[in-house]
Amino acid sequence: MTRPNLSSARFYAILDTGYVATGQWPETCRQLIAGGADLIQLRAKKESPERRRELLERILPLFEPAEAPPLIINDDIDLCLAYPGLGLHVGQDDLPVPEARERLGPDRILGLSTHSLEQARGAIEQANLLDYFAVGPVFATPTKPDYQAVGLELVRAVAALNPPLPFFCIGGIKRTNLSTVIQAAARRVVIVSDILQAPTPADAIQTCRRILTDA
Repeated sequence: MTRPNLSSARFYAILDTGYVATGQWPETCRQLIAGGADLIQLRAKKESPERRRELLERILPLFEPAEAPPLIINDDIDLCLAYPGLGLHVGQDDLPVPEARERLGPDRILGLSTHSLEQARGAIEQANLLDYFAVGPVFATPTKPDYQAVGLELVRAVAALNPPLPFFCIGGIKRTNLSTVIQAAARRVVIVSDILQAPTPADAIQTCRRILTDA
């Protein structure tokens, strides 16, 4: 198995227990897939490892079809390695990228969060180990209350580096400000609360994809 090529990926969805009641977990995940998310991340930071595994197993059958998007685990390499084919996303204070890649092996997706131009350059320097990196939070967001918004200037600065691997803008992005982020040279985004709190997440994703495509 080889890692998917993410060069055509535009929309990254996150299934987050901070916004999705566990009873709605599978249905919301179906919505994210139906809407056309190119990647989906499981994020359950406040849950125990056992609970996180239970939530993962509820949605795993949805990813069995060959056309399903890659499923990424947030910062839990043990859970990631317990199941074939899952990818991993790490933050600046999590498992270092070289160690994560060594443990994952060559065939799984690995992504990294960055919050400054220096960190983005660090991700680019590890392009042989990473599949993508994220830049943010672009705007203030309750999802990342401990991080100061980096603003659109950082998006422009990172885009000007012409990174050799995809980067996704994240943090406070909504359908209402997506065009502004695109004007700052973003081509790929992660949108969390605006999608998960929409009446029909699939429709919200499709709206975002149209905006991204039109750009």
